[in-house]
Amino acid sequence: MVNLNLLNMSDDVLRSALRSGNLTVAVYGMGYVGTAIAAVWLRAGARVIGVDVDVDKVRRFEACEFKLSDRQVEGELKRLRDRIRYTTDGVEASRLSNVKIVTVPIYLGKDKRPVFDAFKSALEGIARGLKAGDLVIIESSVPPGTTMDVALPILEGVSGLRVERDFALAYSPERIYVGRAIADIEERYPKVIGGVGPVSSRVAAALYGSIAKKGVMVLSNPTAAEFEKLAEGVYRDVNIALANELAQLARLLGLDFDEVREAANSQPYSNIHKPGPGVGGSCIPVYPYFLMYAAERVGFNMRLTQTARGINEYAPAYVVELVKTAANELGVARPKVAVLGLAFRGDVDDTRLSPSYDIVNYIRGSMDVVVHDPYVTHDKTLEEWGIRLTNSIEEALREASVVVIATDHSEYGKLTLGKIAELTGLGRVAVVDARHMIKDWKSPPPGVIYLAVGRPLTSVK
Repeated sequence: MVNLNLLNMSDDVLRSALRSGNLTVAVYGMGYVGTAIAAVWLRAGARVIGVDVDVDKVRRFEACEFKLSDRQVEGELKRLRDRIRYTTDGVEASRLSNVKIVTVPIYLGKDKRPVFDAFKSALEGIARGLKAGDLVIIESSVPPGTTMDVALPILEGVSGLRVERDFALAYSPERIYVGRAIADIEERYPKVIGGVGPVSSRVAAALYGSIAKKGVMVLSNPTAAEFEKLAEGVYRDVNIALANELAQLARLLGLDFDEVREAANSQPYSNIHKPGPGVGGSCIPVYPYFLMYAAERVGFNMRLTQTARGINEYAPAYVVELVKTAANELGVARPKVAVLGLAFRGDVDDTRLSPSYDIVNYIRGSMDVVVHDPYVTHDKTLEEWGIRLTNSIEEALREASVVVIATDHSEYGKLTLGKIAELTGLGRVAVVDARHMIKDWKSPPPGVIYLAVGRPLTSVK
C-alpha cells in the first residue's frame, strides 16, 4: 500500500492515484453489494481488500472457487484477481488501505427494530486501523442519523483521530439491482454522496466521480443521503401496496388488473407497479422500518408507510387464501402443493426475506409442499422445516394438485396451463399465479383451474 493523505490531495491527483493503482480500497462485507463495489473499484484501477467475517467464504474467494448470481461481477473479480486479496481481519485491512467502504448490513430484530451489532463491529475494526489521510464511506442502508450518531463516535473514539482534520467520512448509498450492478454504478445512476463536512464530500466526490459516468450528487449532509436511499425504497413499497390492494379488488369485481393497470399507466402521471405475493429482498421490506424507527425518535407517526407495509406483509397470506380456494374447488382435503420459486425475484438466487417462505410456512402443516427453484440449490430454512427443494420442474410438478407460481423466473414464463397439467399427471389441477406468468390463462384446458392475484377465476370443467 502507498501511504497517501487523501485530504491534502487535489481532485486530479486523487483520480490519478486511483487510475495508477496507488489507491487501496478495503470493502467490508462481501455479499451481493460488497462484491459489486469491489469489482467496480478494481475496474477503476484500485487495489482491493475484501473483508468478511465468514471464514469459509473468504477461503472460497481466495481460491477463486466462488460463484455469484451476478455473472459479470463474478467474472471481473476472477479476471482481476491479481489486484484483490481477501481477509477476515478488518483491522489489518484498515491499516493496509486508504479507503474503507462499509457494506455490512443492519438487520431487523424480531421487534422490527434495527440491530447494529455487525455494523458497529466492522466500524470498530476500521477505527483500530484508521490512519491520518484515510477516507471511510458507508454504503450500507441505515436509519437516518446513523453516520453521525453511530459511525462517527466509534471512528473518532477508537482511533483518537478527528474527522475533517485527520480523516474523511461520507455516506453514499448503494443503488444497484442484483444482476446488473456494475452498469448501475458505472453508467445508470448518479452517485449520491453526503459528507460530514466539505473536505469529506470533496474527497469522496472526486473518487466516485471517476467511476460514475452519470456524475455525483453531493447532498448537504450524510443524514440527507441516508434518507434519500430509504425514500427510494419506501416509494416502491407504498406503490406495490397500492397495486396489491387494487388487484385484490379487481379480482372480486371479475376484472383483469393487468388490463386496468396498462390503461391507467398510459396517463403520464400514473405509474402503478405490479401486484404480487409480497415484497422480498434485503431492501424494500426493511427500509420502512428504518424510517419508522427514525420517525419514532422525533415523535412522528408514519401512518401511510406503516399501512403500506402491513398490506404487503399480508400479501403472502392472500396467496394462501387462493391456494385454499383452489383446494376447495378441486375437492382435495390435503393437496400436494408445488411452490415455484424461492428467490424473491426472477432469475437470481437471492432468497432474502422472500415471500415464498411465508407462503410455505402458512401451508406446510396442512398440505404437502415441495419447492422448485432453478437457481437455489439448498436452503437451511426449508431443511429445518423438512420441505423438499428441487431444481427439477418435472419432479416438483409430479402429482401436484395445486401449483403456486411465487417468483417471476423467466423459466416459468414459458409454462402453459396445458404443460403444467401434463407434468402433474393428474386429471384436475389448479394453478395459483401470483406473478402473472401464465399467458394462456383465459383459455385453460379441461380440468385446469386458474387463480391469480388480480385476475378472475377461470376454469373448464
